[in-house]
This record gives sequence, C-alpha cells and structure tokens, in this order.
Amino acid sequence: MPHQIVLEYDPEIDRYSAVCTDLQGCASAGDTEAEARLNLEEAIRLYLDSSEMAFPPAR
Repeated sequence: MPHQIVLEYDPEIDRYSAVCTDLQGCASAGDTEAEARLNLEEAIRLYLDSSEMAFPPAR
C-alpha cells in the first residue's frame, strides 16, 4: 500500500526529516535523503505492525 511522504532538508542542523502524512505521528530523520527514506520505511512498518497488535483494555 503506497503512502504519501514529505522529505525536508533543514540546513541549520544539516539533516533530513521524513514524515508519512497518511499516518499520524509517523516520522523519522537521517543525515542523507536516502537514510531518512530508509528510516521512514522502517517507522511505517513498525507503525502498521503496532496498530494491528491486540492490546488489553486499559484499567
């Protein structure tokens, strides 16, 4: 399933940020654009895996 992502470069800290706009709070960063994309792919996998987990009800 494709997801829309936004990549931005921040020259003040010399890093890239990556955000998946389809998944609230799913974001990552990296020193290069490629690293930020790779880190975001992992974050998306973890986000989707955790959303399918069965958690016991809160007390």
